Amino acid sequence: MTTYHHATIQGHKIFYREAGSPTNPTIVLLHGFPSSSHMFRDLIPLLALDFHVIAPDYLGFGYSDAPSSTEFQYTFDNVTALIEELLFGDLKLQSFSLYVQDYGAPVGFRIATRHPKAIEGVVVQNGNAYVEGISAAFEPLQPFWADRNEETEKAPRTLLTKQTTIFQYTHGARNPAAVSPDGYTFDQALLDRPGNDAIQLDLLHDYTSNVALYDAWHEYFRAAEPRTLIVWGKNDPFFTVPGAKAFLNDLPNAELHLIDGGHFLLEEYHEFVASKIISFLGKEHKPEATK
Repeated sequence: MTTYHHATIQGHKIFYREAGSPTNPTIVLLHGFPSSSHMFRDLIPLLALDFHVIAPDYLGFGYSDAPSSTEFQYTFDNVTALIEELLFGDLKLQSFSLYVQDYGAPVGFRIATRHPKAIEGVVVQNGNAYVEGISAAFEPLQPFWADRNEETEKAPRTLLTKQTTIFQYTHGARNPAAVSPDGYTFDQALLDRPGNDAIQLDLLHDYTSNVALYDAWHEYFRAAEPRTLIVWGKNDPFFTVPGAKAFLNDLPNAELHLIDGGHFLLEEYHEFVASKIISFLGKEHKPEATK
C-alpha cells in the first residue's frame, strides 16, 4: 500500500509517497520535468514487495509547496538541498538506491557525490550526465542561457505548453494509444498554476549548472563504482542514446537496456523496468548483455 506524506523542510512542505516495509532496502525515486512523483504511480506498487520506496516531489512540483520565484531561489542546488534534508534528516535514511529520470539526474547525482557511501545502487532512466546525450532539441535554449531576457525566454516558454507536455509523453512511444492521458494532464494542470512559469524558467536557466558538474559526476562514477542499471527509452528526443552509452565509459560494469520507448518510458514499460530493478539490485552484480 502506498501512503502519502508531507514533511516540513526549511519552512516548506515537501510531499512524498512511501510504500513497502522500512526493513527492506530503500530506493528513492527522483522525478523529471515537468512531472512529479505521480510519474511513478504504476512503478511503486511493483517495487513495494521488495523495497522500501520513497518518491518525493521537488519544491515547485507536484503536491509540494510552490513558493513564488521571489520567495525562493529556484536552483538545482537549492532544490536538491531540500530533498537531501528530507532523506537524511526527516527520514533518517542511512543508505539507499537512487532512481533518476530527467531532472532526477542532477538532483540525484548531487546527492550521490556528497554521500557516496550512502548510495547502494543507481538506476538511470533517461537522466543525462554527459554532453553526448544532449540533443539538438536544446539548441533553441542557448540564447536564453547566454542572456536571459524577455525575448530569449520565448523559446523555453514553449516547453511549458500543453502541446509540448503531450509531446514529451507520446513522442517515441511504442504505442502512443497505451500512454495514459493522466500523466500529461496532471503535469499540465500544475504547470498552468499562476506563477509556476517563473519557477520553471528559473530552473531551466540554471540547467547549465548541471553541465558544469558533469566532470565531478564522472569522477564519482569512477571512484565509487556504484552498481548501475540503465533503462533508456531509445526514442527520447531530448536525451539521446549516446548519452546512455556514455555511462559505460566510466561505469563499464553497468547494465544497459535500450528500450523501444520515449522520454517517459514508465508509461509503457513500468512492469519491465520493475523486473529489471528487482533482479539487478537483488543479485550479485553480473552485467548482462546489452540490448
